[in-house]
Amino acid sequence: MASIRVLIADDHPFFRDGLRVLFEATPDTELVGEATDGDEAVALAAELAPDVILMDLRMPGTGGIEATRKILEKAPETGILVVTMVEDDDSVFAAMRAGARGYLLKGADKEEMLLAIRAVARGEAVFGPGIARRLIQYFSPPTPAPARTPRTIFPELTDREREILDLLAAGRNNAEIAGELFLSLKTVRNYVSNIFTKLQVADRAQAIVRAREAGLGQGG
Repeated sequence: MASIRVLIADDHPFFRDGLRVLFEATPDTELVGEATDGDEAVALAAELAPDVILMDLRMPGTGGIEATRKILEKAPETGILVVTMVEDDDSVFAAMRAGARGYLLKGADKEEMLLAIRAVARGEAVFGPGIARRLIQYFSPPTPAPARTPRTIFPELTDREREILDLLAAGRNNAEIAGELFLSLKTVRNYVSNIFTKLQVADRAQAIVRAREAGLGQGG
């Protein structure tokens, strides 16, 4: 069986070094090239025709999303696996729209990385556990808004912001909200900040007081 020909596109030398060692020790993978920015990734993809490209999102010049789009325009059979530290919803869905077959966070262990590369090489879609949960939540049918959070309460807030305010009023911290709603902690913090701004409150305590006065947070 032929080896999987892999191109790395990442501007961090330490990360590339680790992958190089991994591929050298793995019989069914062959590292054919390394790019340090998006433009170089596009050029090397055209020159080397790799089976799989490990694509970072944030690189100098052309970013990973745009590089993915350009590569797949010329070679749609190429399997692109995003490997990044970035896990916000916008980046995940932008990578999918650009044509990436998988999305893995850099904290993945060696076995998870190799399994993902092999899956992408076979034409499968693969996502790390946290990303997969987020996709399931995103594509699940929307649940009706709880009766205690009607849109007439704080109409300046979006449905998601009201949902998060309701959880704040029920005593949940940011990490608990992130886990319950399948959001990243950073995304929850951004929502909370927006809530403070829209309600014109200075901190969490004031937001909770206003929310409870309006009848939120009764779900426990």
